[in-house]
Amino acid sequence: MSQSPTLVIRGLKASVEGKEILKGIDLEVKGGEVHAIMGPNGTGKSTLASAIMGHPKYEVTAGEVTLDGENILEMEVDERARAGLFLCMQYPSEITGVTNADFLRSAINARLGEGNEISLIKFIRKMEEKMKELEMNPEFAHRYLNEGFSGGEKKRNEILQMSMLEPKIAILDEVDSGLDIDALKIVAEGVNRMRGPERGFLIITHYQRLLNYIKPDFVHVMMQGRIVKSGGPELAERLEAEGYDWIKEELGIEDVTVGNDEEEFKVPMNTIAPESLMKK
Repeated sequence: MSQSPTLVIRGLKASVEGKEILKGIDLEVKGGEVHAIMGPNGTGKSTLASAIMGHPKYEVTAGEVTLDGENILEMEVDERARAGLFLCMQYPSEITGVTNADFLRSAINARLGEGNEISLIKFIRKMEEKMKELEMNPEFAHRYLNEGFSGGEKKRNEILQMSMLEPKIAILDEVDSGLDIDALKIVAEGVNRMRGPERGFLIITHYQRLLNYIKPDFVHVMMQGRIVKSGGPELAERLEAEGYDWIKEELGIEDVTVGNDEEEFKVPMNTIAPESLMKK
């Protein structure tokens, strides 16, 4: 990738079944940056990931989302993936009859385009290398996609896909849920190996513990379908120590939720920080 990518979200509003969930999100993620989005359940975090990736259940009613100046809201889901977006799903689907290796090679070739397909030898070497880094059994390459995988194995498999596809912007939706400490460290190391100016990360999480291993540049708190507070890593540390009540009191918020936000993205598809932060 020749230049640093930029994902820009401005005034994004989205609804599900007529219920407004996102109520005006402004955010900018650049290559080399890691943004963490935190907040209680039902505040719109996973809806944001779903809306960016184009889940058909979520209707974008206002705002814009661009990747390197291109309007991704006008793209189909597969076009968004080809453009360089990737979603590490909270609940990865099981697909019988399609092996991990076949799925990944097809996805990579779709990204590369006709005439630029990856050779079989290069693909095998790369996959073996990435699986070794993630301490995955080589047999997983030949198993059906996520079928019979434990929760931790599914999450490692998502990081494997990210490592192989090398997206411009990676969105991780609660990748830490259901992981023991050893699996969490392995997943975090997989993410950290991919950090660099050619890639930006948007990490959705409830807990500080993931951010102990993946150090964010910016932390944003979502409540009521909006980003209500932004800061640096110290904000996540304070949330871990004190919870969210101090933010609710500070901003006069009683109910942080936005209704029936299911906080999930089960279909297999692949606010701007304050001025003071943006200038860092």
